[in-house]
This record gives sequence, structure tokens and C-alpha cells, in this order.
Amino acid sequence: MLPTVLKSIGVYRFYERWLEVDITSKEMPEHVGIILDGNRRWGFEKYHEKLDGHLYGARTGEDFLEWCLELGIKTVTLYVFSTENFLRPEEEKSTILKLIEDETRKMITDRRIHESRVHVKALGRLELLPGSLREALAEIERVTASYDEHYLNIAVAYGGRAEIVDAAKRIIDEVKSGTLDEGLVDEDTFRKYLYTSHLPNPYPELIIRTSGEARLSGFLLWQAAYSEFVFLDVYWPEFRKIDLLRAIRTYQRRKRRFGK
Repeated sequence: MLPTVLKSIGVYRFYERWLEVDITSKEMPEHVGIILDGNRRWGFEKYHEKLDGHLYGARTGEDFLEWCLELGIKTVTLYVFSTENFLRPEEEKSTILKLIEDETRKMITDRRIHESRVHVKALGRLELLPGSLREALAEIERVTASYDEHYLNIAVAYGGRAEIVDAAKRIIDEVKSGTLDEGLVDEDTFRKYLYTSHLPNPYPELIIRTSGEARLSGFLLWQAAYSEFVFLDVYWPEFRKIDLLRAIRTYQRRKRRFGK
């Protein structure tokens, strides 16, 4: 039995390496967005405890970032907590937000963040978050503010509709104050008021969602107009590097016409 298992592991690793070489020889997505879905279902099915899924999901998030850095992907946007998630039970909500805080604090001193010069930024209505989490996010933003080789966006307390509303309110305020000419407001101007205005490329070429669900759930509604979507029937805690490689291969096989 053991030799068979070792053989299958060897074949898997060979295929993963072959796939990585194959996709990196072609045009890679510059910006990848991912909706981390299926933590609760995985935790319940595996351990009969939904909250365990979030813990394992956090570990997968660390691996995912490392894989993206290895592949040379410049920008990654993680959808970790939506505005609607505030409606979840208090225990689950506090567990998720504490995990996000713990992961954020680990990144502050993570050598991979600093060696790869990853600019980290939180996207969302951050005023809704607990004070300690806001402090951690502010600190990781501060220590990585000068980096520009890679970008990691943490969409937390985030909603695509909320983002558009917030951008519209800022524009209205500036038009009223006379600092912005109403006649100059166009799509390019609007982009500058979104949460992603700091990015060299705010538009993800590829958006991945795990758990088998096939919807955006409010993720980057403005920015995703011409994104390619890949929906994977795997829960987030079980997401592997080979799943990322296959998603990128699917993206590379599509013809992107942008309506032309």
C-alpha cells in the first residue's frame, strides 16, 4: 500500500510541476481575485464543527499568497469578510474577525511580505470592524506603504455595492465643495474614488470562487466587468496549488474580446 501511495504522490508532484512550467510559459494574469468560500461546510463535514473550517481556511490563505508570489502574480485580492457576514452568529463572526486579525499581525513581520515588497491594503468599510483589527490593518498598511512590487488587498467588511455608494458620495461631496467639476466625472474619474484606486491595475483578469457556488456575492462589482470567472467545486480549506494552476490554465484558454 505504501509504495502505491508514494508513487501516486510522485505522479501528482510531477504533474503539478509540469503544469506550472506550462502556464508560466504563457501570458499570466496580473491581478487575481479570489472568493474564499466553503469554510463552514468543510468544517462541519470534516469535524462536525463549522468554526474549525475557518482556522484551516486561514492556513490555506497563507499558502495561496506564497503560491501567487512564486508564480509572479503582481496583485491578489482576497475576499475574506463581506458586509453581509456581520449578520452571522456572534461566535462565528468574532472567530473569523479574530483570525483575520491574527493573520494580519503575522504579516507585519513576515519576511515574505518584506522580501517580496508586498503592498498590503484593506478594502471595505473598516469603521465597522473591531478596534484591534483596525489597528492591525493600519499597521500592516503603514509598514508596507512604500512597497510596489506586489499588492495584496484584503477585502474585509467589504461589499461591491457599498464600495460604489461610497465612491459616489465622495464624488458628490467634492462636486458640492467645488473641488471637482461635475462635467469631468466619467468612468476613469469614478475609478479613482473606489477602494482599489491605489492599484496599478484594479481590474482582476481572473476571479476564482471555491465551494462550487457560481456567483460573485458582491465581489469587486465595478472592477470585475471583464474578468474571467472560474468556479471550483472544492472547499477553500482543501484548495491546493494545483487548483490555482488549473484555474490559470482555464483563464489562458479563453479568448478575451472585451466586447469587440
